[in-house]
Amino acid sequence: MDYNKLSLEMHENNKGKVSVVSKINVKTRDDLSTAYTPGVAEPCRKIAQNRADVYKYTAKGNLVAVVSDGTAVLGLGDIGPEAAMPVMEGKAILFKEFANVDAFPICLDTKDVDEIVKTVKYLAPTFGGINLEDISAPRCFEIERRLKEELDIPVFHDDQHGTAIVVAAGILNSLRLINKKIEDVNIVINGAGSAGISICKLLLQFNVGNVVLVDRNGAVEKSQDWLNNAQRDMTNITNKYNEKGDLADIIKNKDVFIGVSGPNCVTKEMVASMNNDAIVFAMANPTPEIMPDEAKAGGARIVATGRSDFPNQINNVLVFPGIFRGALDVQAKDITEDMKIAAAKSIAGIINDEELNEDYIIPGAFDTRVADAVAKEVAEVAVRTGISKLSKELCMENR
Repeated sequence: MDYNKLSLEMHENNKGKVSVVSKINVKTRDDLSTAYTPGVAEPCRKIAQNRADVYKYTAKGNLVAVVSDGTAVLGLGDIGPEAAMPVMEGKAILFKEFANVDAFPICLDTKDVDEIVKTVKYLAPTFGGINLEDISAPRCFEIERRLKEELDIPVFHDDQHGTAIVVAAGILNSLRLINKKIEDVNIVINGAGSAGISICKLLLQFNVGNVVLVDRNGAVEKSQDWLNNAQRDMTNITNKYNEKGDLADIIKNKDVFIGVSGPNCVTKEMVASMNNDAIVFAMANPTPEIMPDEAKAGGARIVATGRSDFPNQINNVLVFPGIFRGALDVQAKDITEDMKIAAAKSIAGIINDEELNEDYIIPGAFDTRVADAVAKEVAEVAVRTGISKLSKELCMENR
C-alpha cells in the first residue's frame, strides 16, 4: 500500500487533520448571552479573583500545546515550521484519540533558544501542558530545562522522554523474558542525540550495568574533542571502561543494542559479536539500523523496531497520551523522573508472564489498556510526591 500517496490525498482532501469543535450549542439568544457577552464576564471575574479558577472555568486543564520549530522532523531534518505542521497536527489527533486530551499544533518561525522559551512562556496561560516536538539537539535540552524551571505546568520533550520510556519498558520485558538482571547488562546506544541521551539517562535510573553511547564520530568517551556539552556531561555517568572506537568495535560483547541513528549501519556479523541472547532495538525510521531478519540471522534473540509492520514496535504513542492524561488530571506542575519510571513500569506490566514472548515484549499501539494504566500510575506518583496542585481529595474526584 502506498501510504505516501494516501497521506497526501487525506491531507489535501481534509485541509489538514485538526479543527476546533464547540462543546456547547449556540442556537438561541440565551445561548449566546451565556456563552459570550454578557454572561461570560462572570467566569472572567472569578478567574481574575483567583487565577487557579482558570482550570475550573476554561479548557486549560485539558489543553496541550504541541510546540516545534521544525528543525528535527521525523527523519526529514530541518524542514521548517510550515513543513512540520502535518506532524504536529498528527500528534494532536493522537492525543485526542488515545487519551481524550485536546492538543493544538504551535509551529514557531525561530530557532533561537531565547525566543522559543519566551514565546512558550507567553503562551503558557492558555495551556495545561507543553509537549515539545522535533526540536534539534543540543538546543532541545536547554529549551526544555529552562521551561521546566520557569513554568508551573508539565513540559515534556517527547522525542527524548517518550522514546526513553517506551524503550525502557521494552528492555524491562526483554530482560524478564531472557532472565537477565538489569544491573548485569551492558548496552550500546547508537545515536548520541536527544533521544539516545535521554534513553541512556532513564536506563541508568533503573541501575543498568553499563551504557556506551556511540555517535557518528565513535564512542562518547572523555578524551574525545568532538563532543558537544550534552555528550561531554554523559561521559561522567557512562562508558565506565573508557571504551574507544566505532560501533563495530563497541557492539562486541554487549547484551543490548539500541539504535536511534540511521539506516543499515549494523550488520549481522556485528550482531553475532554480541553476547548470547542479544537484544536488538533498531529504531531508525523508516529503515532501521538492521532489518529484523538480518538481526535474527546474526543471533539476536529479541528484535524491536520503530515500524508497525514488524513485531515489537517501539512507538511513543504508548507514552505521551497517558503521561499527559495523568499529569493533567491532577494538575501536575512537572513531569518528573519518578513519573517516567512509573510510566515505563506500567507499560511493561501490561504484558503478563504467560503472554510474554520474543515477538511480544511491548504492547501494541492500539492496546486500549495502555493510556489508562500510564495515566493512573503517573497521577498517583504526582500526588504522592507533591507535584500536584490539587488536594488528594480533589485528585480522586478528577480521576
